[in-house]
Amino acid sequence: MGHSPGTLRAAAVVQAVESAVVLAAAVLAGVDTAAGRSYQVGSGIALTVIGVASAAALALVARGIARARRWSRTPALLTQLFFGIVGIYLLQGHRLDWGVPVVVLAAAGFAALLAPPSLRALTGQGRTPPDQTGREQTRREGARPEKAQREGAGPEKTRREGTRPRPGPPGKASRRRSARPGAE
Repeated sequence: MGHSPGTLRAAAVVQAVESAVVLAAAVLAGVDTAAGRSYQVGSGIALTVIGVASAAALALVARGIARARRWSRTPALLTQLFFGIVGIYLLQGHRLDWGVPVVVLAAAGFAALLAPPSLRALTGQGRTPPDQTGREQTRREGARPEKAQREGAGPEKTRREGTRPRPGPPGKASRRRSARPGAE
């Protein structure tokens, strides 16, 4: 996490805070269920269990974002969308004490995740493929620019140089050859 961009670290913090908010809501639902203030005991227990499991999943996504894992981008963006929708419903229900912080969290999460440094880190842009030892090479460590690779500068052969074209499926080109007189 030390070498990830600041915007990505901010996105991970927002995701972790959202995980804590979901956990707090699940605990409140559990307390209400235990106190007999739930509509039905079974649904109160289910809501509590689902809330705790969701908080754990959101914490896992926050960890993935902090480590710049590609898989974490989509769940994190969906979390922001969900939080934004819930925040709007809270604001419409005149619950400004909960709605405003939730909408602010969602907006901050979107901004941090969609910032160019975060996008580059989460999509793998700016990295070169790992070398034979499995380490990612950087330009400073000796990775060759793509232009030199296309021009064949080095022992590796490009696809064009090292292979012969395969015959394609029968189509217009093969019909044209057979249609010419003496092309047999």
